[in-house]
Amino acid sequence: MTLLTADFSDEYRDRMARTYWPNRTLLSYFDDAVAAHPDQVAVIGHVDADHARHSLTYRELAERADRIAAGLLDLGIRPGQVVSIQLPNWWQLAALHLACLRVGAVTNALMSIFRRRELEFMLGLAESVVFVAPETFNGFDHESLAAELGGMLPALQNVVTVRPDGGGDFEERLLSRTPTAADREEFARRAPGPDDVTQLAYTSGTTGEPKGVMVTSNTALCNVRDFADRLGLTAADTVLMASPLAHQTGFLYGLMMPLMRGMTVVLQDVWRPAHAVEIIRSEAISFSMASTPFLTDLTEAAEADPDAFATFRLFLCAGAPVPRDLVRRATKAMSARISSGWGMSEMGAVTLTGPDDPDERVFETDGYPLPGVELRILGHHGEAAPADAEGRLQLRADSLFGGYLKRPDLRGLDPEGWFDTGDLARIDADGYLRITGRSKDIIIRGGENIPVVEIENLIYSHPDVAEVALVAMPDPRLGERACAFVVAREGAGPTLDDLTAHLRALGTATQYLPERLELVDALPRTLTGKIQKFKLRELLNG
Repeated sequence: MTLLTADFSDEYRDRMARTYWPNRTLLSYFDDAVAAHPDQVAVIGHVDADHARHSLTYRELAERADRIAAGLLDLGIRPGQVVSIQLPNWWQLAALHLACLRVGAVTNALMSIFRRRELEFMLGLAESVVFVAPETFNGFDHESLAAELGGMLPALQNVVTVRPDGGGDFEERLLSRTPTAADREEFARRAPGPDDVTQLAYTSGTTGEPKGVMVTSNTALCNVRDFADRLGLTAADTVLMASPLAHQTGFLYGLMMPLMRGMTVVLQDVWRPAHAVEIIRSEAISFSMASTPFLTDLTEAAEADPDAFATFRLFLCAGAPVPRDLVRRATKAMSARISSGWGMSEMGAVTLTGPDDPDERVFETDGYPLPGVELRILGHHGEAAPADAEGRLQLRADSLFGGYLKRPDLRGLDPEGWFDTGDLARIDADGYLRITGRSKDIIIRGGENIPVVEIENLIYSHPDVAEVALVAMPDPRLGERACAFVVAREGAGPTLDDLTAHLRALGTATQYLPERLELVDALPRTLTGKIQKFKLRELLNG
């Protein structure tokens, strides 16, 4: 078995311990919340398949997590071993993570869209000893696939399947008994420290093979704390999380943050905009966060039914730069603040605009660094770039991950602890960040860099455009030219001449105009909404 160990220098660990790290675990915060308000609702799950609503108080969630922890002991789980969980946004995932913390295991939440190829790689790399999956979800037979994997991976000792409405394998094997005094002594002995790896999060795969990000309580919770503080979120807020808990957006801010802050979180397992609106209305939702497609759907719903958003006050759009026209529409339709943010699986969301930032900061930037986050931009030759100059974005952060599982060579920290994000960006004179593209997504036309995100924003403002992604296509003379992949609004069919005329009317330089248009029904995305531009490039090169 490979033990997961975070790679931090003693100097770095000492500095963070003195300044930013909370030196507590999620269990510590959760136990405090259970003691303070045991009868407050902790989690509400809306299950699409049978239109069911499941509600657990803090006391009930704690009781179920402890029963699951006893079940994990019965399965022979040892400290440091990985429990992989391929569940949708169901309460069982939250309870399983708390149970893993109780017994010192590492939680590895996995997207429900993954199939045999991805799961075989991820479970194999993690040497997972337990795999928890639904019996079925969204019409797919996960139980059969889980059984197949159980026969393929030598380390995988236990496969457990879940029914969202209860019963079956999960309840028989992991919820069948109350912990004994001896169990609780074992929980205390195994309690992880704040610097132990407690989560393995695979990167979302926008550019290729995923990597296993090792996360400790200290690195995650300092980010969650500062994130909530920047946005002014408190125990009085009710959070809607429809972004998958298996992605860091959902795991950090839909699982960890509510339990750390004593909030109520409402989980939606399948994204259906009409159902989301009813949840916002009936559950008095005040905050949600997700990527641009979610915000687009909610904006259209709010324009038709603004009364449903009476309690809604804040949406954080992250995962990709949010088009400024969408921010304006959403702000008006929902009578709420829209915040922008940027982050990665490796450190969480580290730049945010807050509720008090002026509109132009939300329209034009991806936010200001959280405490304990340092940013810098490097020019073409590695020199420090001046304000507003585009270059490679590097950072140092208190929430920076503990390394990639079995791939320490890929972590890429320089001797001073700077992490190369792979993004291109600008930082203005006031310290606000604007992501301008991925370094692999850059378009260089005849030696001139095309400002990809800015041009995408301008194309998005065309009334016939619902979504857009600009990618490079090879050109024998200029090296690269820009191709616009566009999802048209219903009933519309914009042409390349329409788009270039629109851009020219907005004062766009000729060198920046797209020179090919591909109308598509949908853009390829990860489950959390990030556009997979490498797939678009493959279409052009295929």
